[in-house]
Amino acid sequence: MDRIPILQVGDLLLVTIQVDMHDRLAMTLQDDLTSRIADTGAKGVLIDISSLDVVDSFIGRMLANIAQMSRVLDAQTVVTGMRPAVAITLVELGMSLEGVRTALNVERGMELLRASVREASVIAFDEDGSTTADGGVADAGTQE
Repeated sequence: MDRIPILQVGDLLLVTIQVDMHDRLAMTLQDDLTSRIADTGAKGVLIDISSLDVVDSFIGRMLANIAQMSRVLDAQTVVTGMRPAVAITLVELGMSLEGVRTALNVERGMELLRASVREASVIAFDEDGSTTADGGVADAGTQE
């Protein structure tokens, strides 16, 4: 059975799709990716689709589903490398890919993902009152 490799880079997972996607492969990727997020505690997922000439409605839905499932598992998703023809096709199909963040290339996607993960961790610390937004330790007795 074909599988798409999932690489771990720190607390991020990187997926570069280098083959034509078919429905079964997309479903396998969804299962493999959600398992890896759960197993590793990854905080972000980057999916590079720059090698794909075509993204049909099923593959588009699978990308949106992966992003939603990742969010439920406390990981954010960025899709990179979308070709103009793919973007036009998805819009013409009426697919907004809600919840899917995009970037033009892997480098910008990694920057976006790392910034989002940092922001989410600062907010998480602020909500429990243990740190301030600048990363310092908050003193609950002196806060106004």
